[in-house]
Amino acid sequence: MKKILLIEDNQEMRENTAEILELAKYRVLTAANGKEGVRLAQSESPDLIICDIMMPELDGYGVLHMLSKIEQTASIPFIFLTAKAEKTDQRRGMEMGADDYLTKPFDDMELLGAVEVRLKKSEQLRTKYERSMEGLDNFLNEVKQPGDLMKLSERKKVRTFKKKEVIYQEGAFPSAIFFLVKGKIKTSKINDDGKEFITALISEGEFFGYSALLEEQAYTDSAVAMDESEVCIIPKEDFFSLLYSSREVSSAFIRFLTNDIKEKEERLIKLAYNSVRKRVAEALLLLRERFAGEKKDPFSMAISREDLANLAGTAQETVIRTLSDFKEERIVDVKGSNITILEAGKLEKMKN
Repeated sequence: MKKILLIEDNQEMRENTAEILELAKYRVLTAANGKEGVRLAQSESPDLIICDIMMPELDGYGVLHMLSKIEQTASIPFIFLTAKAEKTDQRRGMEMGADDYLTKPFDDMELLGAVEVRLKKSEQLRTKYERSMEGLDNFLNEVKQPGDLMKLSERKKVRTFKKKEVIYQEGAFPSAIFFLVKGKIKTSKINDDGKEFITALISEGEFFGYSALLEEQAYTDSAVAMDESEVCIIPKEDFFSLLYSSREVSSAFIRFLTNDIKEKEERLIKLAYNSVRKRVAEALLLLRERFAGEKKDPFSMAISREDLANLAGTAQETVIRTLSDFKEERIVDVKGSNITILEAGKLEKMKN
């Protein structure tokens, strides 16, 4: 049963609206003012919030502003209720990130229709879209507010990058974000001694290059095609229009950034404390995780020893010796640049 938080200071309106929603089989939580509503939103994590604008102590704009700053509540769909019909009020609410706007008085079907649409859209955004151009189109179409944005799906362009071709360079300033349609991408940093370290592997259906854009800073690493790749380029202006117009999109990219930080922290800890043998095993498992798709075993991939060394954080000669050991132990098979993982379980249980 979906949980809805109704914040309304008028008791009669609050009780009547709650009754309509309960008859439609929703669980309804009610708050008589904005402060109570913020507290309930944090403690109960509702699926949807319906909030009056004109309230004493803390109005609807204040409620939305406060909840948008809290990660736990930032992505909850938000519908404004108001007795005012002026377009300036509606525009202000939408600019702040409200998902919909109902003007009192409204009928039962208008209310339930708005609730159903917002819950459905929120559920679809939580679902993992197909990692393809069609999936990207679906994602963009779901989060766009009608009439508020440029037609991103029509303006985006796809470019083919050859193997080892640079998509963006460390130190350059971003002008777009990227979506990998086909191929494999690595991001890497070069230290003062000219040694490369691979910071991330990008697989088909993933966004990349957004961290620098969101932070409004130069790229801290470079992105290079590991083989021939098709990349969708979304202009900076279109991306920010989408980001500022949709709380769901903002929350999605916050989650992306959070996951990126966690993954990099975990990799740094492993590089600092794990043996070379363990690090090479983890590098092979990372390649399998990122590029195997649904059928993981047996996983086979052509990769240069240099790239594998840069991923494991060790010397190329060390990687070659370790792979030779793994081959003798029948954990992997090696033919030229192609590596096939025969025993993923042994790699996972590799002792430090």
